[in-house]
Amino acid sequence: MSANAASGWGSGHLPAIRPGAVALDPAEQFAVHQALARYAFALDQQDLPALEAVLTEDATWTFLIAGENELGPVAGRAAILEFARDAMSAETGQRRHNLVNVALHSADAGTALVHAYLLLTSNGGVIATGFYTFRLEHAGGEWRIAELFLGTDNAW
Repeated sequence: MSANAASGWGSGHLPAIRPGAVALDPAEQFAVHQALARYAFALDQQDLPALEAVLTEDATWTFLIAGENELGPVAGRAAILEFARDAMSAETGQRRHNLVNVALHSADAGTALVHAYLLLTSNGGVIATGFYTFRLEHAGGEWRIAELFLGTDNAW
């Protein structure tokens, strides 16, 4: 695996950047953003109960590292929590998952497709950059992550 992905490699993994219909009022759009913020904080604070609360029962996570090495899909909330627990135990330094350029691609009352960039930092500097595609579902008054795809621009 190369250390860095080629320029523009992620375009094949993202739906067209042109947005679809977003049929959510501003308060619900904010609630989607808050669900993603809770996800990032849960990872950074190694708070597995908080991570559990932001995932659907049948959530899936898939990763493509440096545009070449695929991990997953990790399927189901229990498997994701075990995956996260193992990853957290291997971490050194304080991680920060900075989600930037968060954009709703399409959304309705029950689902939202969101793109965001990742700037993963630690108290030692930048670890990785990349992009997310999230599919969230709205149930029981909450937005939860049902699918997560992370493509990183570099290996670490």
